[in-house]
Amino acid sequence: MDTRLPEPDDAAKADSLALSRRLADEIEACGGWMSFARYMELALHCPGLGYYGGGSRKFGASTEGGDFVTAPEITPLFGQALARQVGPIMAAAAAPMVLEVGAGSGRLAADLLTALRASGATPAQYLILELSGELRARQRDTLAEAVPELLDRVVWLDHLPERFSGCVLGNELLDAMPVHAVAWRDDGLKERGVTLDKGQFAWSERPAADFLVDAAAEIPAQAPYASELGLVAAGWAAAWGERLAKGALLLIDYGLPRHEYYHPSRNGGTLRCHYRHRSHDDPFWWPGLSDITAHVDFTAIAEAGHGAGLDVLGYTSQANFLINCGLGDLVAARHEASEASGLRASSATQMLISPNEMGELFKVIALGRGVATPLIGFARGDRLHTL
Repeated sequence: MDTRLPEPDDAAKADSLALSRRLADEIEACGGWMSFARYMELALHCPGLGYYGGGSRKFGASTEGGDFVTAPEITPLFGQALARQVGPIMAAAAAPMVLEVGAGSGRLAADLLTALRASGATPAQYLILELSGELRARQRDTLAEAVPELLDRVVWLDHLPERFSGCVLGNELLDAMPVHAVAWRDDGLKERGVTLDKGQFAWSERPAADFLVDAAAEIPAQAPYASELGLVAAGWAAAWGERLAKGALLLIDYGLPRHEYYHPSRNGGTLRCHYRHRSHDDPFWWPGLSDITAHVDFTAIAEAGHGAGLDVLGYTSQANFLINCGLGDLVAARHEASEASGLRASSATQMLISPNEMGELFKVIALGRGVATPLIGFARGDRLHTL
């Protein structure tokens, strides 16, 4: 455990202990072992107790009780630049619809609606798939304050639609989908799961099932090596092969192509936990209080989408994507408005595009059907060849 982490309050500890009992009961019911994918699913999404299923604040500054900030919270210019790609996708799909999956605080939805309205491309509907009741309420409050006149166009969904045409958005969505923890050993591939050791959660390995062995067949890893398989995220991407009639998915997240994800220097994997703007590597520390994430294998996402009949329309860094979408022009306009607003905009956008911040770590991939290329976000610096 990272001893630098702030001590949770008593109410948070009580919720975590309740979730721990739920996890322990299931581990015992399964014969003493639970896959890490199942543990991560419950730790994040167990109704009423999981990180996203409970009522704790996630997004925002540490002074506000948040655990992390995403790009839309840094500056509205992120949403304004993104709108320059969303509008043309809606036009190509002949469907003025946006579906945002996992809308966080609602800040991106508010900024996108504002920018799309200003460009004459207001969506007929802005759909949000959000399973967290606390986040739904926060999203509604954000939108009611920012774009009250457009609130009647926002519809919250409980599940993905069977068919959809338009633009699908996922900003920092895939990294929070459960992953299977695996290890390459001299005697074969192992799945890393969770057991109980003297009442405490602990790692435990067993021979990997055939579906994991098959999924790992193309991964260039040599024993001893530990990492993750993002099968849930890949399956989610593939599901759009049946659901997307026309349009595109824009997925923005931190991750790597496969040959970099499973590089020898990355032995140990990419699992990280986030609590009060501190990062740690112990997913068993007060379950339900930390966000648990893993980097995205973008090669797997591209393969899953393509295998399901979608076109891979582009893949690049967040910095390239935002610059292609006119982020520089947006900053220049702020400078023209006033020196102070220009300086604030320049400082904020550096976090979005700097290679040492989010600019290189975060990538953007587009999967679609019936949409002509190149999309403006990938006009320069497309890295499809690296996948």
